[in-house]
Amino acid sequence: MLALRSGLTRALAARPLAPKVCSSFATGPRQYDGIFYEFRTYYLKPSKMSEFLENIKKNIHLRTAHSELIGFWSVEFGGRVNKVFHIWKYDNFAHRTEVRKALAKDKEWQEQFLIPNLPLIDKQEWEISYLVPWCKIEKPPKEGVYELVSFQMKPGGPALWGDAFQRAVNSHVSLNYAKLIGVFHTEYGVLNRVHVLWWHESPDSRAAGRHQSHEDPRVVAAVRESANHLVSQQNMLLIPTSFSPLK
Repeated sequence: MLALRSGLTRALAARPLAPKVCSSFATGPRQYDGIFYEFRTYYLKPSKMSEFLENIKKNIHLRTAHSELIGFWSVEFGGRVNKVFHIWKYDNFAHRTEVRKALAKDKEWQEQFLIPNLPLIDKQEWEISYLVPWCKIEKPPKEGVYELVSFQMKPGGPALWGDAFQRAVNSHVSLNYAKLIGVFHTEYGVLNRVHVLWWHESPDSRAAGRHQSHEDPRVVAAVRESANHLVSQQNMLLIPTSFSPLK
């Protein structure tokens, strides 16, 4: 029995270790500093869009007193209409918990912000996302429109597709037809999903830039490589509200 154990130990020790797969998505300081972003999507009742936005405009200060709003948009194109999308920043999960507790005690927020708007909302969805380590939130050069492109990648995580995805994004950045605002990887919600937020001067400049990118061999090659790991994708054209920090 002792000889068998010794032989087994030698055999296991001789086996080569599996290569360690690393990814730029899975490592880096931004994955360890705790900061995350909450993506909220509200589907509004068709006749209540204007009323909802007016209520939010008048009372958004009651909500931003508790945590940072990154951007607030109405959805112009892409999927269901009568929809708003907003992004909130938190230092960590403990911070979010404290914010929710504070809001629960804030009578002014409840009476002027929450209670009047709840009857106007048909459905709510939200996700928790991190910025990828090779990206930070950027500011646009001036007011414009935004595009949120959501990529559903194959299971396996960024260790498999992260590098190819980064090359595809950077190939578009190099053409300078759009401003990259941020790249986010979902932590809670639908997994293996990456959101890329772009700024465009206008919908027409976006269309012209896309036409340019489709004819650039560097972009085509990078996108084809990343597409090997892609399940599906969708996008939305976003119009910033007057009270959105990102305009």
